[in-house]
Amino acid sequence: MINKISVPVGKICIFVLLTLGLFICSCKKPKPSEESPSQKSSGEQAPQDVNKPKGGDVNAVADACASVPLDIKLPKPMFVGTPQSINVPNMEKPRVGPRPQILVPQGVTNVALGKPVSSTDQAPIIGELTMITDGDKEAADGSYVELGPLVQSVTIDLQAEYNIYAIVVWHYHKQARVFFDVVVQVADDPDFITNVKTLFNNDNDNSSGLGIGKDLYYIETSEGKLIDAKGVQGRYVRLYSKGNNSDDTNYYIEVEVFGKPAK
Repeated sequence: MINKISVPVGKICIFVLLTLGLFICSCKKPKPSEESPSQKSSGEQAPQDVNKPKGGDVNAVADACASVPLDIKLPKPMFVGTPQSINVPNMEKPRVGPRPQILVPQGVTNVALGKPVSSTDQAPIIGELTMITDGDKEAADGSYVELGPLVQSVTIDLQAEYNIYAIVVWHYHKQARVFFDVVVQVADDPDFITNVKTLFNNDNDNSSGLGIGKDLYYIETSEGKLIDAKGVQGRYVRLYSKGNNSDDTNYYIEVEVFGKPAK
């Protein structure tokens, strides 16, 4: 009887030991650096801590933590309200309340102030190209530059590489006007071949040949048009337009470029 009982008991002990061994192995957690076979075969990366910045993002995180509202000094308004006589399709709806602010890193300044300006029209009908970066944003006579008809552009040489966070352009705000095919680009070279980035484009039919834009037309006001550049890097800023709803000529009062020297 003893021999008959000892056999199944031994088998039971072996079974229990094997079961415990398998349970212990299944409970062992892989180290963070280990990958499971399925991850290795599929190329899937192990989960990462999304809140931990990567080495290359340290400066960006530091700038974001030190962000402040962009301070824009506005000129005197020349008219009030939204004129009802302007009938232009694909235009922004009238805004209620103040313009939303954008946040920029501390230390951001208008790096376009006093910088040289060139244009496709080197002999403006009225004014001088230097007036576009002279700091005068008023709409009074003698404060604006009038360029020739059809597609014209102005290019500002910042004279160094900058991280650009915002661009504000005042075309003409003495009267309510809508300027057509407004395109704003940033590049590394004066010919706009290297590292060209388009920040704004409301040419919805590519009539200026710079691509179809998805931005909307807008009525010029003393606020100017604020363009969020999101820290894009570049040295040259170029702005296009193609006449306005009143005539075929192009006007500029001031362009401000808010940035910090690129590191």
